[in-house]
Parts: sequence; structure tokens; C-alpha cells
Amino acid sequence: MPVTGRAEGRATNKNDRQENTMSTLTQAHCEACRADAPQVSDEELPVLLRQIPDWNIEVRDGIMQLEKVYRFKNFKFALAFTNAVGAISEAEGHHPGLLTEWGKVTVTWWSHSIKGLHRNDFIMAARTDEVGKTAEGLK
Repeated sequence: MPVTGRAEGRATNKNDRQENTMSTLTQAHCEACRADAPQVSDEELPVLLRQIPDWNIEVRDGIMQLEKVYRFKNFKFALAFTNAVGAISEAEGHHPGLLTEWGKVTVTWWSHSIKGLHRNDFIMAARTDEVGKTAEGLK
């Protein structure tokens, strides 16, 4: 069942400070994520979601995931975007679920090893948005 994960409301002063001390997600790098790595905390979640406001949280089989659909003019543009996301994924060693269809690509980020969301997923969602800003044929 989809859960809308967009952050709402105003952050507390603690969250404002936390957000200001974090480097922007697009400039951050993924870290190795072992099975004992911590998932994003309830306090971190709204702070990170504010940085990727067009992404939604989906829960599948009890696992929280970030998801966004990008729409394109045709399959060729959708496939090119998929390949560009694949390239940034390989560079960071963190890979999404990608569903490429005629005119759209669904990108889903989560950390398999911890069965949930890690900061890496937010970094890569932000990087995916950066790729989307320059993608040819985006609707």
C-alpha cells in the first residue's frame, strides 16, 4: 500500500541545525552499507525527505522504499535516462530498482542489506533528480 512520504510542517530547531550541518545530498557520497548499518531514524526521515520533495515513500513487504516516476516523450528517452541512472549507480556502488516502460521510468531506492532506508538512498534519489534535470525528452 503506498504511503505518501512527503515531509510536512516546520522542522524543529534541532532538525534545522541537523539539516544545515549535512552536506547537500547531491554532493555526498554513498558509504558501504552492511547488514548492521542503521536505518534512517524517525528524526532524520523528514529532514531528508525535505531535500527530495518529489519522492514518495512506498512500503512493500514491510520495507520502506523511496520511489518516483519520471515521464518521457517516448521509449528511447526513457531508456537513455535509465542508462544514465545506471551509470551513477555503478559509480557509487548503490543500485535502484528500475522499471523502464514506454514513456516512463519508475525508480525505487532502498537498501537491501538493511531492509529499509539508509542515507545512501536519499543521496541517490537526489542524484537521480539531478540526472532528470538534464534528461532529454522529459515531460
